[in-house]
Amino acid sequence: MGIIDADTHIDETDATWEYMAGGDLPYKPTTAYPANPDPKLPPARYWVIDGKRQIRFIRSDKDSGTTVATRELLDVKARLKHMDELGTDIQVIYPTLFLMEATEKPEINAAIRRSYNRWLADRCSQSGGRLRWVCMPPLQNMDQSLDEMRWAKDHGACGVLKKGDREAGKYPADPYFEPFYAEAEKLDLPICIHTGSGIPDFSPAREFSHGQFMRTKAAAINGVLGLVLHKVPSRFPRLRIGCIEAGSMWTPFVAYDLRRQQFRQQGRESVGVLGVPKMELAANIFRDNRIYVTCQVDEDLPYILKCVGEDNLMVGSDYTHRDPSMELEFRKELQARADRGDIPQSAVQKILYDNPKAFYGL
Repeated sequence: MGIIDADTHIDETDATWEYMAGGDLPYKPTTAYPANPDPKLPPARYWVIDGKRQIRFIRSDKDSGTTVATRELLDVKARLKHMDELGTDIQVIYPTLFLMEATEKPEINAAIRRSYNRWLADRCSQSGGRLRWVCMPPLQNMDQSLDEMRWAKDHGACGVLKKGDREAGKYPADPYFEPFYAEAEKLDLPICIHTGSGIPDFSPAREFSHGQFMRTKAAAINGVLGLVLHKVPSRFPRLRIGCIEAGSMWTPFVAYDLRRQQFRQQGRESVGVLGVPKMELAANIFRDNRIYVTCQVDEDLPYILKCVGEDNLMVGSDYTHRDPSMELEFRKELQARADRGDIPQSAVQKILYDNPKAFYGL
């Protein structure tokens, strides 16, 4: 059975910014270290972008199950070798730095994302098609975003990343993004709503835990709900949408919430209160709107399968990131659940290969 890992990552490195030239060079990120490090805390370092700090992780090989060479794509062959050991045929790669918006300035946003896309395309081109990547569009400038998407499609990208909260100052269903969705549909690039935030936050890293859910998983879930509510999938009937790394236990709640809103609209003299349009929901909100969801293998999958269906679930290892989403052995654990009779055997092939192949157009 082929295995497509639907959610992996890289850690950006100094080489990521070597594709900046000309007027972009003044915006090149640099690395800094704490002036007075606390010996009681793990070592720390930061990307400095426009004078503001963004964490640059120092990861443990043991904890992450990876090495610097594989995390930063310093050695593409080493990453492929590790994929072989894990039984993975293809990895789809997402960023680390860009999961949280790093700047408020459009010109800096465009410069660092252009360099990232070119660096990652170059590294993945050495993998014989086994490493695929998701484009980072500079959405504060729509014309530049469309150009970047076209370039990315021609250089091996299999998706384009979108945040589920405000990005470029607007929520995902805002008309501002219609050219973006139209171009993605034309290029056959799925919209990948990954956990993270499009709203810059320059608070100290130690404060992240205070708003972690709102700035990561909740943002992605909100993006999916908003797109369905405002009928974006209906206006772009070939567009595929993914919710990546937020798990899948939220799907029954979102389906319930949307259907309750639809039910409560019945018999009302006025519809459109608080901007909510008249709702016309599909039989299966996820399947019929071409919404794919990455699950965790220890979730209540029998329940989730009833809501989402076998054809719209995927799974990813969160490769390189050592957080609750990490599941390097997802293949073995998913198969074990099927062998115990928790889920149908037919779902395993679909979740591990067929569905991510369809979603990413591989």
